[in-house]
Parts: sequence; structure tokens; C-alpha cells
Amino acid sequence: MSEQMHEGLINKPARPVGIVGYGAYVPRYRLPGTEISRIWMGEPSPGPVKEKAVAGLDEDVITMSIEAARNALARAGIDAKLLRAVWVGSESHPYAVKPSGTVVAEAIGASTHIQAGDWEFACKAGTEAFVAGMGLVGSQMGDYAMAIGVDTAQGKPGDALEYTASSGGAAFIIGPAEESLATIDAQYSYVTDTPDFWRRAHQIYPEHGQRFTGEPAYFHHILSAANTIMQGTGMSPADFAYAIFHQPNEKFPSQVARQLGFKSDQIKQGLLSPVIGNTYAGSSLLGLTAVLDVASPGDRILLTSYGSGAGSDAFIFTVHEALLARRGTALSTQDYINRRTEIDYATYVRFRNKLAMR
Repeated sequence: MSEQMHEGLINKPARPVGIVGYGAYVPRYRLPGTEISRIWMGEPSPGPVKEKAVAGLDEDVITMSIEAARNALARAGIDAKLLRAVWVGSESHPYAVKPSGTVVAEAIGASTHIQAGDWEFACKAGTEAFVAGMGLVGSQMGDYAMAIGVDTAQGKPGDALEYTASSGGAAFIIGPAEESLATIDAQYSYVTDTPDFWRRAHQIYPEHGQRFTGEPAYFHHILSAANTIMQGTGMSPADFAYAIFHQPNEKFPSQVARQLGFKSDQIKQGLLSPVIGNTYAGSSLLGLTAVLDVASPGDRILLTSYGSGAGSDAFIFTVHEALLARRGTALSTQDYINRRTEIDYATYVRFRNKLAMR
């Protein structure tokens, strides 16, 4: 496909938009990978991540979304009543039938004259909500929309997913470009019917297609989305200060970065999976918060999410001077990562309700 044809696939709202506020939340509890292997393999051994973040007894997608949303509002410096949408993307909503978005909207003090609801698309549910926020603000249906990606992901006991499935997420307020900390210069999405990961109704734990989850799932979709948005905008890896890819583990995003031509220095700031695990819908968005915490005006950022089922959303951002003035108005992502309490496997089982008591 020619560069001109790629350009026609790139989404750019009629009204320029950007990120006017963002916030992260990561629970304090950490389960080391060696503790999981000690239980299931009889001895501690290295796993795909050093440790993962675990939600506490009183935490779920709603409570973590509220914390991230409050941080985003603090950074934006706007009243919650100015929001015209609060959308929560997750694959672990507390209720099968009852939205998370309405609870979050009321808890943060948003108006009742608002769009609220939930999004699902596995690990890219958060970026799906982000694209919708771009559309709402870009069409001038409202000036501000909040998009959240948060999960309390679970893996079947003893399964490979248990090493990485973690908790946490991020919230973003999309608004007019002239007020933004970073503009959203371009967006592109790529989807296929690739059943690499699924959970049917009434199942507690998801199933996955083993090595099938790498190729043709993760790598095909991220490579397709990232290459298309770069070709459509006439950019190359050298044009970006940072790149963020969905991070189910440390190996996959590092490998896809090399295939695309990015260097390790460009991805290390947003690569959080080794220390907090895979936060699913919050994975790539949390990586973006960590990058924004240190980025400089003029820096370009490429973000490409991935969701099983399957698809990728790619974005190009440019950081602006206003970001510097908003630093220190909310806890940074690293603040949450540093706030760490280690737990053992038994405590993890209790916190994540892995023993059926009824």
C-alpha cells in the first residue's frame, strides 16, 4: 500500500484535540514471580516479570478508576462538571450488568448531564474509550471527555497468565488542542477476528491460545498498526523520543520495538510490566503516563495498544510546554510504583478471592 493510501486511513479530528489531564493508579501490593513459582513448581525461579501489582480487598475497577480520574482532574485543573463523558474501559468490571462509568462519574463530582458507560475490547478497552473521547471532543459535541483504562486481571492458578495478570490503570481527559499538555496528532486502528484469548460468560478465568497469542495475534496487529500510522504520517522511528507498546510481559514489547526499528532507550521509560505486571486495559495507557511524567516539550510519542480478539490502536502525540507547569499537581506513576508492600501467595489468594467460599 502506498504512503498516500496509508494517509487516507489515518484519523485526525476536524477540531484539533489533545490530552489536557492524565492520572495513574497502581495498588501498593506486590506479588513476586518467585512466590508464584515456589507454589506451583516447588522452587522459586525467574518468571516473565519480577513482580506484579495486586488490588487489595477493598479495591476494584471502580475504586481504582476513581483514584486515576481524580489525579487526571488535578493535572487538568478543571472542574469535573465540565466533563461531557466518563468512559471506563476494562475486562474486569465489578458488575456484569451495571455500568462502572456512572459510579465513577458521580464519585468524582461530574454533572448528571453527561455520557457515561463502559467499554470492552480485552487489553485495548482503554484506548477504545480514548478514541471515542477524541471523536466527541473533535466533533465539538463537548469540550472535555474522560477515558479510563483499568483492570484487576486474573489468571487461572498455576497458569502462565498468573505470573503477569495484575491490577492498575490510568485516566485521561481529552480536550481542545490549545489547552493540551500533549496534542493527539494522528490515530489509526487495525482489527481482525483472531481468537487468541477469551472468556465465556460464567467462566471465572480466561483461556488463551498459548504461543498463538504472539503470532499472528500480538505481533501482527501491533506491527500493522504502528507501521501504517508511521507511513501515513511520513514518520519513522527516528522521529520519536518515546514509543509505548502493549506489555503483556517484557519480551513482547522489546521484540516488537526492535522489529519496527526502535531502540531500547526509546521504550524503557514506558515499559512497566517487569515491575507491576500486565494491567491489561491499563497497560499501554499506564506506560503513557510514565512517559508524560518525564517528557519534554517537542517530544513525539508513539503509542500502540493491543487487545485480544484482536486489534491495535496507534496514536502519535506531541508534548507541549504546558505539561511542565502541571508537574507536581498529582502523584506520578513512579510514586505509585515506589509505594510497595510485598505479599505472599496466600495473601494474594485472599485478596483476589481465588477460594470459592459459596
